[in-house]
Amino acid sequence: MGGGGRETGGPTADLPVTTPALIPTLGGKWYVDDTIFAAEQEQLFERMWFCAIRTGDLAHAGQFKRVQVGRESALIVRGRDGALRAFLNICRHRGAMLCTEDQGQVRRNLQCPYHAWTYGLDGKLIAAPNMAALKDATGADIDRVAYGLIPVALREWLGYAWVCLADEPPSFEHEVMGAVTERLGDPAAIDAYEIDTLAVGRRVVYDVAANWKLIVENFMECYHCATIHPELTEVLPEFAEGLAAQVFVGHGAEFGADIAGFTVDGSPGFERLPGVTPEQDRRYFAITVRPTVFVNLVPDHIIFHRMFPMSADRTIVECDWLYTKDVVAAGRDVSRSVELFHRVNEQDFAACERTQPAMSSRAYRKGGVLVPAEHHIAEFHEWLSCRIGDVR
Repeated sequence: MGGGGRETGGPTADLPVTTPALIPTLGGKWYVDDTIFAAEQEQLFERMWFCAIRTGDLAHAGQFKRVQVGRESALIVRGRDGALRAFLNICRHRGAMLCTEDQGQVRRNLQCPYHAWTYGLDGKLIAAPNMAALKDATGADIDRVAYGLIPVALREWLGYAWVCLADEPPSFEHEVMGAVTERLGDPAAIDAYEIDTLAVGRRVVYDVAANWKLIVENFMECYHCATIHPELTEVLPEFAEGLAAQVFVGHGAEFGADIAGFTVDGSPGFERLPGVTPEQDRRYFAITVRPTVFVNLVPDHIIFHRMFPMSADRTIVECDWLYTKDVVAAGRDVSRSVELFHRVNEQDFAACERTQPAMSSRAYRKGGVLVPAEHHIAEFHEWLSCRIGDVR
């Protein structure tokens, strides 16, 4: 796949400034060391905005979904007032996990199965055995808000719920929306796709035996595209040149002259999304939102990746294919557009899984190298090193 970079211009006429030098990568321990992974959980996944769920997955009051965010289990719930809220999935009594199912629906409240402490969908403690007799340390009646579920910051954007576990979350506008603007060059460009109005036409969950950073690095560069993505380079011929689309701010890779749609065989897809402009038509834009989101824009649908790093050598990737509600409601055949990026995913993840075992080899102890077409990955490595600090 192709993404990540800062330079501007077209794919061939205005190449990014690079040198022919080989640039060192991170050493192999960055991909296998449990101490480093723990630091990433603390400093990245638990402090940055983390894309958790598609909001449409929780359409009705009482529906909930459990999401792993770093080392924490977060619970996202649709309230009776229609609002989404997020909490740490921990009972305030003795610390039992409140919900052990990945998702479900309750009639009225959330109840801990251990001692039956019961919470409203707004997180407030509403009942407990012998609650009338319970007092706090000062002898006062128990404060039902103070002993309610621990809230987690939540923002909705692009039809997804993003959560942040930090006590003082960073600016959503800067870190999330800003990353999209930096890539597309125009804060309004993403609005044309009206992603929040789309529906999930297909969802595939991949269990990848590789470190999350290998997946990010793979997505950021296209040096590998000619080697392992024959279907993708047929649709996007410039990818065969090895330059990542995201190296150029505002640039979208153009469909081949004989390609009718972003499908596995280049056949026509669906009608263009209503807001897509002529400048966005017949082009593919890839966006990386750190730490764990990839957004792929094409004229008639969106491919949205969310990563859930589970360990140093295992990552769950949830991929949504989003179409207009009319396409999904009518049951139109999405298989040809799904199949193109499903193959890309499988090809990429196989490459990452082939790389993961070598990260612990003495041959990769000092890392590898980045060729000029991959130089923008060095900025990702620098960002990562600065964010998690010295973990030796």
